[in-house]
Amino acid sequence: MKNNIIKDKSFDFAIRIVKLYQYLSIEKKEFVLSKQLLRSGTSIGAMVREAEHAESKNDFIHKFAIAQKEANESVYWLELLKATDYLNKKEFDNINTDAISILKLITNILKTTKNQIHKQPLLKINN
Repeated sequence: MKNNIIKDKSFDFAIRIVKLYQYLSIEKKEFVLSKQLLRSGTSIGAMVREAEHAESKNDFIHKFAIAQKEANESVYWLELLKATDYLNKKEFDNINTDAISILKLITNILKTTKNQIHKQPLLKINN
């Protein structure tokens, strides 16, 4: 079976986000920002999984565009958690590096897929 890097990375990231959420809510008693991060951080992998069975290239692009937005939003919530001292620099750097890596990977997948669509010849219909 072929390895799917973005599928694996987004799933592993979701696990880390769930564990971070548990830590923040139990140890730090933080419930608002961490809940937002939980939602966006786990949505990335969900969109990647949905894209696996996209109905068309455009549907695939749409799902990955949502995953891209969720990854970017996750970076925002991580930055906010660091800025409000719920995460220290080491905790932040560790997980933010993964979030940025996933965001870049998704962005590259989107660019490649869009370029493939633009290079496809238009279907000619003979009358």
